[in-house]
Amino acid sequence: MIEVSIGKTFPRGEESAGFELNVEFEAKPSITVLYGPSGSGKTLTLDAIAGFVTPQRGRIELNGQILFDAGSRVSVLPRNRDCGYVFQNYALFPHMTVRQNLAFAATRLPRLERHRRTDELLERFHLTDLAGRKPRELSGGQKQRASIARALITQPKALLLDEPGRGLDAPLRTELYTILLDLKDTAKIPILLVTHDTEECFAVASNILLYENGRIVHRGSPLELLRNPATRAAATLLGDFTFFEAEVLTIDPARQTSTVRILGNAIHGPHLRGCFRGDRITLCARPEELRIAGKPGDNRVRRLPVHVMERPQAVRVDFGDGLTVDVPRDQWAARPDDLWVDIPAESLRQISR
Repeated sequence: MIEVSIGKTFPRGEESAGFELNVEFEAKPSITVLYGPSGSGKTLTLDAIAGFVTPQRGRIELNGQILFDAGSRVSVLPRNRDCGYVFQNYALFPHMTVRQNLAFAATRLPRLERHRRTDELLERFHLTDLAGRKPRELSGGQKQRASIARALITQPKALLLDEPGRGLDAPLRTELYTILLDLKDTAKIPILLVTHDTEECFAVASNILLYENGRIVHRGSPLELLRNPATRAAATLLGDFTFFEAEVLTIDPARQTSTVRILGNAIHGPHLRGCFRGDRITLCARPEELRIAGKPGDNRVRRLPVHVMERPQAVRVDFGDGLTVDVPRDQWAARPDDLWVDIPAESLRQISR
């Protein structure tokens, strides 16, 4: 397990804004995704764990071994931290073949063990037929597999990946996800993966750390975050949420229900925490949880489409005011002339502003 509690401040310069990283988390033997926009501190966190960056305060432990402690001035050298690192640009030595890249990473192993591990990983990552090629002769997916194999050759206690799917096309990304999920089941080590790609995040994550401006603003499993993003900032980072500014009309604590005014309509709402009649609150829902209908009814608002966008799994219909609905393609093709958007009470989540 990795235990991280670190801080690092970059002061404001003449031509640069200041930045402060201040994060604390634990990562068990699974895939923990550091998710958030560029510049939020994700890669900086990986670099601090790997030893490429020295925090100004805090502590880092890996399986009980102290890698960094600001108080006692302990900072283990990167090569002694037992962390495999897969860089954004793969960082393969251009003058070496794939086999030589792997063998060089294992120079501290005995010769026979180094040879055995190299052959094993070449086979495991389907690189045996490419062992004699240099990086310039490889595709992006092949470079990615070679980079992961090299990071694993010394059997590290943790694997750090910085945007591993960057620049890969859809089939190669799917292949990468399969490799990572297999590693999670077989390597039994903490895997920390940095990304700002929502699909990549939810494809592989066991747990998600949601980064914003050097802080972790939310954490949990993918399903937990989708069901309860907690804050508007968290929901915005996850993407695809529709936000409703609502007025509380009634609250029924016994039934754990409410009535709220949304888009000028009174509809049944969810159980609301810490609210009173007349309060203004923010609710959110995901496009796939909303539906379209051809007649009025409970929890339905009448709307006209503003934009229609084709998506791989459905048609996304934008009804304006931030209201979007993902509609099955066959249902949209047979849509009625009069459209109503159905907003189920269970699809609404109360969030902080």
